Amino acid sequence: MVNGGVWTMDIREALYTTRSMRRVKPDPIEPDAQARILDAAIRAPSGGNAQNWRFLLVDDPALRAQLGPLYRECRDELWTGVYKPRLDAAAADPEADESIQFLKIKRSADWMADNFEIYPLLMFAFAQHDPSGGSIYPAIWSAQLAARADGIGSSLTVMLAFRQAQVYEILGVPEDEGWNMAGCVPFGYPTGRWGVAQRRPAHEVAHRNQWGAPLGLTIDEPLYP
Repeated sequence: MVNGGVWTMDIREALYTTRSMRRVKPDPIEPDAQARILDAAIRAPSGGNAQNWRFLLVDDPALRAQLGPLYRECRDELWTGVYKPRLDAAAADPEADESIQFLKIKRSADWMADNFEIYPLLMFAFAQHDPSGGSIYPAIWSAQLAARADGIGSSLTVMLAFRQAQVYEILGVPEDEGWNMAGCVPFGYPTGRWGVAQRRPAHEVAHRNQWGAPLGLTIDEPLYP
C-alpha cells in the first residue's frame, strides 16, 4: 500500500498475490494511482531500450459501452471454440476437482465480460513492429504489480484482439504504423480478497538441463508467506 506517498508492500507479497481479480467495484481509480501504474510500466525492460510501446488509458463510459459488446462476442467465441472440450468435460463430471476449478474460472471470466462496462479504467498496451510481445509484456506485468501495491485489482486479457480492426477504429489507433495490440488490462478495486494463487508445484512443470529431467528441487508448498 501507499503510505505517505511511499510504497510499503513487500515485493514477495506482490508477486505471490497479484492474481487475476476480475470482480471489481465501479469506483474511479485516482490520478495519482494511475500515474504510479504507468510510471512503473515504462521502467520495465525494453529490448534494445527501443521503448517501442504505447499505453492507452480508457475511462470514457461511451467508449467502454462500445467495447463491452465486442468483448462479450469474443468471450462467446472462446467458450464455443478453444475451451469447448474443457466445458464439455466439466459438464460430464462436475464434481471432479479440475471441473470445479475450471467452472469457477468460467464464472469469473463471465462476470468480467458481462460487466465489462463498469471497469473504471482500461489500459490497452501496444508494441510497434513486435508481435512477440517480448518488450511489452514485462511492462504490462509491472503495471499490474504497481496496481497491486495500491490495492487495485487487474486481469490481462487478449480477447479483444479477435476484434482488432473494430477496437482500433473505436480508439483511433493507426493501422498503418505497425502497432500490435498486446492486450487490455481492466483495473478496479476488487470486491474479493487477495490471496496466494493455487498452482501446480514448480517441480512438476520445470526441468533441469534436459527436457523431462528432474528439477532437483521439491517445492510442495508456496514459499510465501
